[in-house]
Amino acid sequence: MERAALEDHLAAAERHLAEAEWQATNQRELVAELEHDGHDIVEPARLLAELEEVLAAHVADCDRLRKELGLESTFGLSNR
Repeated sequence: MERAALEDHLAAAERHLAEAEWQATNQRELVAELEHDGHDIVEPARLLAELEEVLAAHVADCDRLRKELGLESTFGLSNR
């Protein structure tokens, strides 16, 4: 794949990553609030687990594309 196409894919992947981070952060806050207030968190926690899996996939995608472009990873899971 040409460098310009890889850069375009990376830009899209980074946008998806930002959205996934926003969604996971909001869900974490919701789960914490519900738990604090004594509500059942089974379903919200399940959704959070799914969002975190999606987030990890986006991180891996960004890392893969950055590696293909010869760029240093800025998203590694160890940074979370």
